[in-house]
Amino acid sequence: MKLLIINGPNLNMLGIREPAIYGTATYQDLEKLVRLTCQNHHINHHMIQSNHEGVLIDAIGDAYGNYDAIIINPAAYTHTSIAILDALKAVGLPTVEVHLTDTKTREAFRHQSYVSQYAESTIMGKGINGYTTAILYLKEKLSKKSKAGE
Repeated sequence: MKLLIINGPNLNMLGIREPAIYGTATYQDLEKLVRLTCQNHHINHHMIQSNHEGVLIDAIGDAYGNYDAIIINPAAYTHTSIAILDALKAVGLPTVEVHLTDTKTREAFRHQSYVSQYAESTIMGKGINGYTTAILYLKEKLSKKSKAGE
């Protein structure tokens, strides 16, 4: 299984940006958690972070034919980017949306998620551990799909 993990704007500031809201875990802590989870479950992965919408869209497009699934935390683009939604639809890969906080309990403008219109699962409010949940969800889904195809 090959997994692409995409992180949007300001996630590079984890541990610094509003720790009362986003927690004290850093982006390096997130990278380590993802790396160890993937190693323990024999999953190949690539993780990127960008503050630029076009870079995220290019990464989604490049996933076509190269990855089996996508985990995405589009951050602020969750609420604004139809272009990211369109890119996800175009590549047609199983996708899980992750948010560190529960966006439904925050400001009203954070309640809208364009990505949720495509993602088959949304994991919110678990901090960086939401990524582990997403990885294991996709591993189970893809292993069932693989066994069904044998």
